[in-house]
Amino acid sequence: MIFAAASMAASEKKKWLFTIFSAAVVSLLIFLSVISVFIASSALISTRQFPSLVRYGAPHPPAFAYYISGGRGHKDRIVRLLLAVYHPRNRYLLHLGSDATEDERVQLAQAVRGVAAVRAFGNVDVMGKPDAQTYMGASNVAAMLRAAAVLLRIDSGWDWFINLSAMDYPLLTQDDLAHVFSHVRRDLNFIDHTSDLGWKEYQRVQPIVVDPGTYLARRSQIFHATEKRPTPDAFKFFTGSPWVTLSRSFLEFCVLGWDNLPRTLLMYFTNVILSQEGYFHSVICNSPEFQNKTVNADLRYVVWDNPPKMEPHFLNYTDYDQMVQSGAAFARQFQKDDAVLNMIDSRILKRGHNRATPGAWCAGRNSWWTDPCSKWGDVNVINPGPEAEKLNDSMKRLLDDWKSGLKSCK
Repeated sequence: MIFAAASMAASEKKKWLFTIFSAAVVSLLIFLSVISVFIASSALISTRQFPSLVRYGAPHPPAFAYYISGGRGHKDRIVRLLLAVYHPRNRYLLHLGSDATEDERVQLAQAVRGVAAVRAFGNVDVMGKPDAQTYMGASNVAAMLRAAAVLLRIDSGWDWFINLSAMDYPLLTQDDLAHVFSHVRRDLNFIDHTSDLGWKEYQRVQPIVVDPGTYLARRSQIFHATEKRPTPDAFKFFTGSPWVTLSRSFLEFCVLGWDNLPRTLLMYFTNVILSQEGYFHSVICNSPEFQNKTVNADLRYVVWDNPPKMEPHFLNYTDYDQMVQSGAAFARQFQKDDAVLNMIDSRILKRGHNRATPGAWCAGRNSWWTDPCSKWGDVNVINPGPEAEKLNDSMKRLLDDWKSGLKSCK
C-alpha cells in the first residue's frame, strides 16, 4: 500500500511537470511567431516607397504647371503625352472637352491612377466638369483661364504655365527643360506676338463673332455678324501663337489681378475670331508691369504649308532631323501614334512603352521588364542630357533679343 501511494505521487508529479513544460513550449512558439511577424512587418514598412519631399523656390529647379487638353477620342494621346512630360516636381491638369464622353473621362482618370508615381506624388488631376471649346471661339480662352485658376489654387509651387494639346509632343526631357529654365528669370513670359496685323486686321480683328459654346449646349460653330467693327484704339491689338509658357505672376494678374485690364480685354475678345491668338498677347503687351517681361517666342517647332492653312502640317519621320535640331522644347502637330513619336521616345526621351520619361528622380533598374521610375530618389535633383544644350543655345539667343528690347511688344 505504501509502495502504491508513492508510485501514484510520482506519476502525478510527472504529469504536472509535463503540463508546465508543454505550456512553456507553446508560449515560446507564440512568442517566436509574434517576433517573426513583427520583423516581417518592419521589413515591409522599411522597403515601402514614400514620395520624396518636393522643394520649391529659387535655390531649387523650377516647376511647371501643364494644362493638357483634348477632345473626343484623345484619351490615349493625352496619357502618352502625360507620361512623356511627367516629373514629380510638376503639376498637371488634364482636360477632355465637352465633346468627349463621361466614360472617356473616367477611363482617363483610371489610366492616370495606374501610374505608381502619380499615385504617390498626387500631382495629376483630371477636369471633372468639361468646358466647351468651340473651334475659333472665345470658349477656348475661358477654358484656359479656368485651368490657370485651378492650377493656381491647388498648387503654390510651380513657376511657369505651359499649355499643350493632345497632338503635341516634347523634344527633350523634363530634366533638360528644368535645367535650361534654371538660368531664366522666373517672371519672364514666352509668347509669340506681333502688332503687325496685316491681313488679319480685316479678316480676324474687325469681324464680329459669337461663340455658341458660351451659352448653347450643342452647337459647335461660331456665328458671324453681318457688320464689322473698327480696330480698337483704346489698347493696342497683338496677335500670335496660342501656345504659351507664362509666368505664375502674370497668370495671377490675369485671374486675380487688381487691374481691370484683363477683364476689360476679355469682354472685347469674347467676340473676336480665334481669340486665343490675341487675348494673352494683348493683355501682356498693354500692361506696363509685364510688357518688359515678354520674350517673343513660343518654344514650339511647327511647319506650315505653303500657302499656310488653318492648321500646321502633320509632322512625320521626314521632319525628324530638322525638328530635333531646332532647339525647340515642343513640336506639333502629330497624327496618333505616328512612327516619329516612337523615334522621339527611343532616341531622345529614352522612354519605354507606357512608362514615364526617366530622369534623375528615377532610382530603379532600367530594363525591358523593369521600369526605372517605379522607384524614385531625390526629385529635386536633375540630370540634363544633350538636348538641353540645343534649347540652351536657343534660349541664349532669345534672351539676347529680349534684352535688346527690339522684338518684345512691338
